[in-house]
Amino acid sequence: MIGPGDLFERLATAGEQLQASCGDRLRSAFPLAPLTSFRIGGPAALFLEVDSDQDLAAASDAVRRTGIRWTVIGKGSNILVADGGFRGLVMRLGKGFRWAARAGSRLHAGGAMPLPALAGVALAHSLAGLEFGVAIPASLGGAVRMNAGAHERSMHEVVDRIDLYSVEEAARHAIPADEAGFGYRTSALPPGSVVVGTTLALLPAEPSGIRREMEEARAWRKATQPLAEPNCGSVFKNPPGDHAARLVEAVGAKELAVGRAHVSPKHSNFIVAEVGSTAEDVRGLIRMLQERVEQRFGVALEPEVHFVGDFDLASLS
Repeated sequence: MIGPGDLFERLATAGEQLQASCGDRLRSAFPLAPLTSFRIGGPAALFLEVDSDQDLAAASDAVRRTGIRWTVIGKGSNILVADGGFRGLVMRLGKGFRWAARAGSRLHAGGAMPLPALAGVALAHSLAGLEFGVAIPASLGGAVRMNAGAHERSMHEVVDRIDLYSVEEAARHAIPADEAGFGYRTSALPPGSVVVGTTLALLPAEPSGIRREMEEARAWRKATQPLAEPNCGSVFKNPPGDHAARLVEAVGAKELAVGRAHVSPKHSNFIVAEVGSTAEDVRGLIRMLQERVEQRFGVALEPEVHFVGDFDLASLS
């Protein structure tokens, strides 16, 4: 077991090494709350804005030398950061991975490309298939790893190839979509890898039809979700043959709150973190909802939100 002193030394060593390689892109005790849609949670012991494969190689070397924990975040729209933060290295892909290029009916894009913006690029090239992405506030990398979806569409339907950077091997490689192990809101991509780019296979279509579907998706999101309030999107995955929102509402969830966190009156599968909320408030409310739904319906709701930091994950699985 690594003691507090040993961990501090490892973090200090990793920080010095990364500072030498990456300069001011490496930050210490960096607040993560502003990078998440919940707007709550503690800092990262180390935070690196990654702009190139060289930065990833430096991070890989520092992690392998010191054994510190690491994770990657994207747009922060489906994560809950612990109040104590993350005692390791948090990486986020920066502008070097925020690009898009067309090749016929395919779009190649970097992992940091916002999905709504990429849907706009597809529209500009009269390419259909990604209209649903305009309503998903995620980076391309995060959307691919979790097989994000909306309006009965998911990323696996348009992904052709995925470019990965293995932190363990300090090397980049690509895999075809049929090797990604896509499932409902999940994938089997290697956990020690970062999605640095993706190729999407789309179809030529009339811009007017593409634009209409995008406008419908935006309108639906505005009408059904609490966009103006801090939330993480859907909290739970839909169980087979049912909807998490229906189950949660059926147990009186719209009247429930823990601390300053409460279920949205607009959508029962959304939790709103009011000013003054803590991650433990949200975590407690998630557990309460899981318990009530399981007691009444015998259904174990699985979180769609990802937990970053020192949570008791076993109680949330």
